[in-house]
Amino acid sequence: MSPVGTVEFTAPPANVLTILPHHADMALAAGHGDAVSSMLYNPEYNDTIWNKFLERLPGVSVDWADLPGTWNPSKELLYELNSDLHLADPAYMTTMQSWATDDIEEISANVAPWFGNTFSNANKEPPAGWADGYQYFTLWEIFEKVTQVFQAHARYEALAKIHTEMLSEIETRLPPENERPTAAMIILIESEDSMYVYALNGPGFLTAHTRPLGATDVFADVPTESTVDFEALIEADPDVILCLAGMSEPRHVRKTRERLASNPATRSLSAVRNGRIHTQGGRNQGPVMNLFQIEMTAKQLYPDVFGEWPLYTEGSYPELPAEEQLFDRQRVADIITGEI
Repeated sequence: MSPVGTVEFTAPPANVLTILPHHADMALAAGHGDAVSSMLYNPEYNDTIWNKFLERLPGVSVDWADLPGTWNPSKELLYELNSDLHLADPAYMTTMQSWATDDIEEISANVAPWFGNTFSNANKEPPAGWADGYQYFTLWEIFEKVTQVFQAHARYEALAKIHTEMLSEIETRLPPENERPTAAMIILIESEDSMYVYALNGPGFLTAHTRPLGATDVFADVPTESTVDFEALIEADPDVILCLAGMSEPRHVRKTRERLASNPATRSLSAVRNGRIHTQGGRNQGPVMNLFQIEMTAKQLYPDVFGEWPLYTEGSYPELPAEEQLFDRQRVADIITGEI
């Protein structure tokens, strides 16, 4: 897999370093969640968010909160961790100040190989030195490669079948484009009347749960991760506001609802008046998070088609009646735990 190429393992790695949670989610889905033994980006936060979703999969959880790791680590730390696999994109690793291509090669030669792809998140340009020949993959294509590393391809096939069937069912029931809601994905900026906006329909795995649903992105012409002010939000007046990271306390959807409802300038927004401000989980998603977020967002955007999304105020992913679920929880849990 780009950018590394071919790697070979005689056995599934049992001591794995990750940077971002999409790769850790893939190890989990491959039945090797316990192999994730270090995480360089915010393990406590990722543990909190993922377990809110995994609460709905019997017998499946992660224990990432206390994993060692820090952003921009020293080479010495990677020697100390002595991983069997660096399940991470080496091109992405070199965006850290302390890391260059020579360091990547040294760790690969002396500790363990690298294997991962991150710039497929939005089909972004990788750093100089990596761009030539860099290939982009879908979330599920990356996951397939990861399951081969863990000798768990049957799990990929079983989970991909659930994903494909769910998307097919959703796509056949979507209303015509001119009847679909307008939407915005945002994070409010504290102490400013402004927000970050995020693409709904752009390329890459960051939008793997929103792009298939085809809502009209009111900020489609604004570069993703840019800032806009309240005036722009009022002018766009989306039918639905999706709050990225809205299950985390600093960016909780509850705070967004309260702030927009209490502000004289924004309280008349359609999404405020109609109670259509909803939480999202995380964009750096693997296959498990992707299944839940497709279901969640389908209900948030099209409640008349896929059933109402419960008003989320706190706690875990809401427990939906079996007849309102868009995929079988027990089946997914069984695949992850080995009952394929």
